[in-house]
Amino acid sequence: MGTKVAIIASNGSMFDAYKVFNIATASAATNAEVAVFFTFEGLNLIHKQAHRQLPLPAGAEPVAAGFKRTNVPSIPELVEMAQELGVVFIACQMTMDVMNLTKESFVDGIEVGGAVTFLDFAMDADITLSF
Repeated sequence: MGTKVAIIASNGSMFDAYKVFNIATASAATNAEVAVFFTFEGLNLIHKQAHRQLPLPAGAEPVAAGFKRTNVPSIPELVEMAQELGVVFIACQMTMDVMNLTKESFVDGIEVGGAVTFLDFAMDADITLSF
C-alpha cells in the first residue's frame, strides 16, 4: 500500500484551487492514494460553472497573467488531470443540503458523502492537508 494523502478544501478562490489540485495531482502522479473533501466555499472548486471563474484576491491580476504566460494548466484542466490520475473527489453532503445543491451541480465523477466518509479515508492517511 502506497502513501495516502487526505485533503480538505474549504476555501473557494483560484489560489485555493491551485493549491488543492497541485498537491492532489502531484501526489497522485507519485502513486499516492488521494482523496479531497470539498466543503463550504471549497465546493466551488468542483462546481460545473463556478470552477471556471474562481475569484482572485484583490491585486492578484499579475499572477493570473503569469499563469497564462507560463502555460500553467487552468483549473478545469487540473480538475480533469486529478480525476484521470485517480484522485477521489468527495462533496460534503451537509453543505450541499444547506446550499440546496445536487450532485448534478458538480463535475462528473464525484462522490457525495459526509465527514464520516472522508474520515474513513483519512483515518490512516500519511499526509493530511487543509486549504
